[in-house]
Amino acid sequence: MTSPTRATAATAEAPPRGLPPAAAWLLSVACGLAVANVYYSQPLLDLIAADYGIDPATIGLVGTLTQTGYALGLLLLVPLGDRVNRRTLTTAQLGLSVLALAAVALAPSALLMLAAMAAVGVLAVVAQVVVAYAASLAAPADRGRVVGTVTSGIVVGILLARTVAGTIGDLAGWRAVYVVSAVATGAMALAVAVVLPAERHRPSAQTEQTSQTARISYPRLIGSVFTLFAEEPVLRARAVLALLTFTSITVLLTPMVLPLAAPPFSLSHTQIGLFGLAGAAGALGAGHAGRQADRGRAERTAGIGLLAMLAAWIPAALLPHSVWWLVLAMVVIDYGLQSVHVVNQHLLYQVRPEAQSRLTAGYMLLYSAGCAAGAIGSTVVYERWGWTAVCLLGAATSLAALLYWLARKQN
Repeated sequence: MTSPTRATAATAEAPPRGLPPAAAWLLSVACGLAVANVYYSQPLLDLIAADYGIDPATIGLVGTLTQTGYALGLLLLVPLGDRVNRRTLTTAQLGLSVLALAAVALAPSALLMLAAMAAVGVLAVVAQVVVAYAASLAAPADRGRVVGTVTSGIVVGILLARTVAGTIGDLAGWRAVYVVSAVATGAMALAVAVVLPAERHRPSAQTEQTSQTARISYPRLIGSVFTLFAEEPVLRARAVLALLTFTSITVLLTPMVLPLAAPPFSLSHTQIGLFGLAGAAGALGAGHAGRQADRGRAERTAGIGLLAMLAAWIPAALLPHSVWWLVLAMVVIDYGLQSVHVVNQHLLYQVRPEAQSRLTAGYMLLYSAGCAAGAIGSTVVYERWGWTAVCLLGAATSLAALLYWLARKQN
């Protein structure tokens, strides 16, 4: 007869049951709702400026403060996932996001609105906490698929935020966008708290490492994000790929409104927002990449994704001939980006299970730097040399990412 002690030990070491597909999709929706909060303001800036009587040049602070808040959240909040229960952290951040969104919707002055927008950005990093949460719940053999599913929610949230915000803004005003988001986010916080399980018990060695993490001070926890760059070659390599690939896609997405709004196309903001639907189709790459990574084909999948990103600049350069070339370019480049992004995360989560959240924070910091560099560089290039030069810049960045991956693969 097996002793109670041995039975308990056997139960603790039993293989994890994994995360059910329905739960993975729930987390995917949570990610999409969270990250969309950062991008709702983009098609609403003229409405917000008119409401508060803000100068058009000053209203750009909305996007700047939101993105700055997001970067701060990556560094200051995401690492906490290695120290506290991730379900608790997720529900707390979602709950606080409801308050921040409500503050934006009800703000009586521009100053309070800007402060609330910054808070929305800080709390939107719950999406990255959720990715690490999902990875911790997934069975090892199924982790790639789960990460791909959850990541696809982030992609769809980013790409559809402008379309949703523009539509609601036209129908009910810009404040209604944040009221709707607050209600949806509150419902998601409740769903996460009620439906999703706590993180599964970890093997004894990992439990000991986690308990050591829980004992270190908060400043040391944040500092260890940078220490991991020195200790983990995988983090350095994948973060550089994130920097280059997200620079490339931002080079495409940021200035594209300029040629689309100008003759001969002269598209409205609502019509331009619909291009997000084309990019959302590329989110299918996330799920496919996750399944391929689970089958041991991670690097091959990343290589195909990098080639797709480079090839996408050919139809992008043909935009002056037809907008359908840009639609094709968005599908291909986003498919490639998500393939690389999911593979990067899949490989990161295999390195240091007890540091998943800090690895995510470090990786996403370079992702944010890439987005900022792409946005600044592409707008300057478009203003001086036009759309063809933008495509050359994007292709050069995609080529640099591919060459870097090849060099790392050969070493």
